Amino acid sequence: MAKFRDNAPVDAVLDGPLPGEGAAPDVAADPANERSIGDILAELRQLSAEQVEKVLQLQRKDGVRFGEAAVALGLASKDDVLFALAQQFHYPYASEEKRTVSSELVTLNEPFSPRAEYFRALRTQLMMRVLGDTDQRRGQALAVISPDSGDGKTYCAANLAVSLAQLGGRTLVVDADMRSPRLHEVFSLSNRAGLSSILSGRADKQVIQQVPAVPSLFVLPVGTTPPNPLELLERPAFGLLMRELAAKFDYVIVDTPAAALGSDGSVVAARCGAAVVVGRRHASRLASLQELVGSLAGSPAKVAGVVINEH
Repeated sequence: MAKFRDNAPVDAVLDGPLPGEGAAPDVAADPANERSIGDILAELRQLSAEQVEKVLQLQRKDGVRFGEAAVALGLASKDDVLFALAQQFHYPYASEEKRTVSSELVTLNEPFSPRAEYFRALRTQLMMRVLGDTDQRRGQALAVISPDSGDGKTYCAANLAVSLAQLGGRTLVVDADMRSPRLHEVFSLSNRAGLSSILSGRADKQVIQQVPAVPSLFVLPVGTTPPNPLELLERPAFGLLMRELAAKFDYVIVDTPAAALGSDGSVVAARCGAAVVVGRRHASRLASLQELVGSLAGSPAKVAGVVINEH
C-alpha cells in the first residue's frame, strides 16, 4: 500500500478502495424494509408473545397504531417508536440505550428536535450554494472556520456531516484542527493515527474510520498532534489529499482551528475550495467575522455564508 508523501502522484494518495467503498446498501433487499413497527419494537424491547398480544388487543380496541398502544401499556417508550420508524425509513438514529457518541451530535441523538432541524436548514442552504451541483462540488470540500475558539466549529462540522450522511451520500468529516482536535471525541473514535500521520508519510487511508451508527459517514481524525501544524497544511500533500478525498466521497466537511490561533483555517479553506464561517451569538465580534470573511476574498475558497451558532 503506497503511503502519501509530498512527491507522491495523485493516484497513489488513496490507492485502492476506501473503507466501505463500493458497498452501497441495497434498500430493497434490506430485511428492515419489510418489517413492521411491531416486529421492530418486539425485538427491541424483547416483548413476549403475551405482551405482543396485549398490545394488539389494545390496538384493535382503541383503533390506534401498534407503537401508540405499546407506549400506552408501558411496554415501549416514545423514543423506541421513533427508533423503529427510523429503521423502517433507513434514517440513521441512535436510540437512547445505544448512544455512544457525544450529546453534541443532536442530528444523530435527537434527529427530530428543533436543533437538528436547524442543521437540516443549513444543509439545504449549503446544497443550494456549494454542495448541491455534482459538477460544481467535484474535487471540492467545505471548510468550517471561525474567528475564535469556542465558536462551535466542531459542533457545526460534526452535525452538518451527519445531516449530509442522512441523505444517503458517502460523507467524510476531516479533523484538520491539529492544534485542539475534538472530532474523535465527538464520535467516540480512536485518535491513534489520522491526518497528521498521512501528511507525514507514516500512515495511509486506512486511518479513515466509519461511524457505526451512520454507515455512510466516515471520520478522518487528526492523530498525533504535530509541533508544526501550519507547515503540514501548507505542503502540496494536503491539497492533493483534499482533492483525492473530494473525488472519492460525495461530501467532505473539514473542521479547522480558530483563526485567532493562526492562519491554518484560511489555508485549509483555500485547499478545500469552499468555506462556511461560524460565529457564536453574544460572543463573536462583527469585526472579527468581517475580517475573517475578508481574508478569504483573494483566496480560491468560495465563502458560502456565515452561521451564527446559538449552542
